[in-house]
Amino acid sequence: MIDHLIQFLGESPVNFLAVRAVAKRLEAAGFERFDASAAMGSIQAGAKFYVTKNDSSISAFQVGEQPLAENGFHIICAHADSPTFRIKPNPEIRVENKIVKLNVEVYGGAILSTWFDRPLSIAGRVIVRTDDIMHPETMLLHIRRPLLTIPSLCIHFNRQVNDGVKLSVQKDMQPMLGFVTESFEKNGLLVQIICKELGIRAEDILDFDLYLYDTTPACVLGASDEFISAGRLDDLSMVHAGLEAMLAVSDKVPQTTRILAIFDNEETGSHTKQGAASPFLASMIQRMVLKQGGTQDDYYRAVEHAFMISADNAHAFHPNYGEKYDPVCHPMLGGGPVIKFNAAQKYASDAVSAAVFEGICRKAGVPCQRFVNHSDVAGGSTLGNILTATMPLAGVDMGNPILAMHSVRETGSVRDHEYCIRAFRAFYD
Repeated sequence: MIDHLIQFLGESPVNFLAVRAVAKRLEAAGFERFDASAAMGSIQAGAKFYVTKNDSSISAFQVGEQPLAENGFHIICAHADSPTFRIKPNPEIRVENKIVKLNVEVYGGAILSTWFDRPLSIAGRVIVRTDDIMHPETMLLHIRRPLLTIPSLCIHFNRQVNDGVKLSVQKDMQPMLGFVTESFEKNGLLVQIICKELGIRAEDILDFDLYLYDTTPACVLGASDEFISAGRLDDLSMVHAGLEAMLAVSDKVPQTTRILAIFDNEETGSHTKQGAASPFLASMIQRMVLKQGGTQDDYYRAVEHAFMISADNAHAFHPNYGEKYDPVCHPMLGGGPVIKFNAAQKYASDAVSAAVFEGICRKAGVPCQRFVNHSDVAGGSTLGNILTATMPLAGVDMGNPILAMHSVRETGSVRDHEYCIRAFRAFYD
């Protein structure tokens, strides 16, 4: 199973490509693509379909035997985005008329120093001219070869580097792309690379959403291959676990409708049309209820019957920084999925939803852990409470424990990923 996760991570350097990889797996399992702008047909028990938004979020549905109004739905949600660097418009900067570097800005809360001196490349989407101004073509770009690097300043010029240095994204984090050449003068180096990769003309490129990623493949490590080291474990490991669970049970028509919702822009607040704060998912569920012959009141009933698992990775206990954690509730790598609590209600978990999830884990034969922050350390937030602002769902915030969250490479447990898939499958089953 961990080999499947490693393959998925390799196919998913950015949100757009992660959504494409999920869609391919869904289609191979018999899920049909639904265009949200089209009229929704009849909703029959067992129907399997998915819908995307902005090419960067995707939700999959398998309709249950019981109407939504009577049984609600079981939903797992995660997010497809991770901290990285976004390439700005007109990004090429010429240095000393010899070297081309790219102008970038940080996306999300990245640990900047982990991006230095690594083989990086570019992935995302390119918008291409068509005859219809309102409907340009979207082409996904995944340059697999190492293309850039962000060189660190040598210790000889920065003797305090090991004492901690404040980094500037605008100055310190601009990646080096190549040498200035005659062809650079004509079209620009980045545009030339894009055109070559996609087989298009420079004059047909209208715009792009392009990001950096580390080309180093994910791998297992440890004395007994017990750890996984990879970029974007937060949160693509939860995306993968939810997808594996959905597909594992999709050949059987459920009593209760199953939903897998993969959102975008969690790392920047979720307040986009493709984020968890968008009413898009709620509107899809309302449409389904109406097509089952229900009313607006039946939609509200469906929400009251539903249960949500908000799956976003948790902080594993760091063996070198024990003082940063709560003295009792600090989850360990390999100890199983983690229920997350916060007195300030940054997480959706409460005693009832935690008891439900713990029961699911027990049914699956999976251990379960709990996390609260050290009382003097402010914590982050995640999808659960953001989604419940659009639908007042009962649910739990959970995730697998990982180390170095938001580093260019994070570390997790192979065993925990297998545990999580089993728990998610028990929830759907």
